[in-house]
Amino acid sequence: MIAVALGVLIGLVLLGLPVAVALFGLAAILNELYAFFPLLPALGEVLWSASTEFVLVAVPLFILMGELLLRSGIAKEMYEGIDNWTHRVPGGLMHTNIASSALFSATSGSSVATAATIGTIAVPHMTRGRYPPPLYLGSIAAGGTLGILIPPSINMILFGVLAEVSVAELYLAAIIPGIMLAVLFSVMIAVAVMVRGGGEVRAAVPWSVRLAGLWGLAAPIGLFLVVVGTIYAGWATPTEAASLGVLAALGLTAARGRLSKALLYGAFENTMRTTAMVMLIVLCAFFLNFVMVGVGLTGAVTQSMQALELSPTVVMLFIIALYLVIGCFMETLSLMVATTPVVVPVVVALGYDPIWFGVLFMILIEAALITPPIGVNLFVVQSVRGEGPIRDVIVGAVPFLCVMIVMMLFLLAFPSLALWLPSLVGS
Repeated sequence: MIAVALGVLIGLVLLGLPVAVALFGLAAILNELYAFFPLLPALGEVLWSASTEFVLVAVPLFILMGELLLRSGIAKEMYEGIDNWTHRVPGGLMHTNIASSALFSATSGSSVATAATIGTIAVPHMTRGRYPPPLYLGSIAAGGTLGILIPPSINMILFGVLAEVSVAELYLAAIIPGIMLAVLFSVMIAVAVMVRGGGEVRAAVPWSVRLAGLWGLAAPIGLFLVVVGTIYAGWATPTEAASLGVLAALGLTAARGRLSKALLYGAFENTMRTTAMVMLIVLCAFFLNFVMVGVGLTGAVTQSMQALELSPTVVMLFIIALYLVIGCFMETLSLMVATTPVVVPVVVALGYDPIWFGVLFMILIEAALITPPIGVNLFVVQSVRGEGPIRDVIVGAVPFLCVMIVMMLFLLAFPSLALWLPSLVGS
């Protein structure tokens, strides 16, 4: 049954079918082959119960918040403000790319939006210094991946719903690993530049300019405090916090005199398109999960893993390796929604905390974003660049992929990196 399900899924994806169609098709085939009684009549009830999950309302709200930040010019102001402080560090603008991505991630919740936004701002600056194009482009692609790790993260909301764990705890667990991963990216950049050379030599920025540039950081930091702060102060749920974030983003846009019908129309249209795509995939994944439980596939996978009689660490290393390989050929959202209901019971049976695994899983999904041939962020950065071979982006992303693997090993060796903050709040 396991081999058939995996083969059918890979076959449907390779046929080029939309992800939602592939997931629903797999559910229908499993139902036809293995169900003791028809499960398709339950489709309406399953989809209705899934679509009325209150926490899922946060998805379009976070998407809209990111759209407003992009269209209002707040992201550009943030980038310039950070650049005033990082220009003297070896690697200069590449550190600005990472720091800007981390800060924008704390408001957008989307990796693709982060890579596209920071890439649009950063790529024109690449030619002004002697930056190695691959490493520079790789810093944008890798920085964008922070969008699904640093809260608020849309992918974490979906993982929380699929794995039936607290989104608030996932957000809290991701803060330290997210900051740590961004720091590791910057350390790698500094070492690479000092070893290989390259990068522009710039005059010192006056303190008056540096301090004035901090105003550009106030908006994203303020939004982060509004969204995440209200959650952990106990004043709002993740969905309510997302709505507060949208109101704050609207206020900031209006305060800059950039709020217009055209801006709102563009933001609403993109939000609707993205939300429709995401929710269709999620609903099909819910029905697939219902069918897999009904035919016993989830239990069969768990029993197969336990029958191997391997240590939990070895099994977890195998899972990490498997995801790194699958991530080369499968789009990240479909990878997450298709496998979460199967893998999480296995991980819990091994004795691991599902909150901890949620953070590790986000880094695995991040890695899939920059691994060819399906790495979405690679194509986003290349499209923003508009010229040159995509090989530059791919080669430049490899060192950052290695850093992600190191971060996963850190989490495996020191689970408290993810579990410490949730334990403090829980106590």
